[in-house]
Amino acid sequence: MPGAAVTVRPASWQQDCESLQAVRRSVFVDEQGVPEHEEWDAADLTAIHALAVTADREPVGTGRLEPCGKIGRVAVRREWRGTGVGGQIMRHLVNQATELGFEGVYLHAQTTATGFYRRLGFKAEGPVFDEVGIPHQRMRLGIERRDGNETGRHQHKEHPLDPR
Repeated sequence: MPGAAVTVRPASWQQDCESLQAVRRSVFVDEQGVPEHEEWDAADLTAIHALAVTADREPVGTGRLEPCGKIGRVAVRREWRGTGVGGQIMRHLVNQATELGFEGVYLHAQTTATGFYRRLGFKAEGPVFDEVGIPHQRMRLGIERRDGNETGRHQHKEHPLDPR
């Protein structure tokens, strides 16, 4: 029931695959028509996942952070949208990136969701492009250390500006 407390916790594909898939299948495959074979990829195995669950452990949202700094597969079940769950997931993933020393994160936002990401501080980059038949916009967020300075160099290499 929306309005109830939701907790966002770290998740792994190996341990939480069923819950992660349930949310993503509901949002991307069933609701948006993304072909199932396009939804699951090798990045799931190496990404840091976030899982939003109710007090009853019902999975209601998810997202992932890839080693290259890309946030993706952010999904919230329809009945939970507008309740703050998406923002909680994004804060969790950005905090993970900060702890890992990333200088920034980026994502491919569905154009219908760019306002949501802008409110979180993301800025659009480049032209709109098609991904799995849906218009997307690349967006980026710089990360600062808690002392206000930019983070140092790290070994994480961001994907080039190509949309995929």
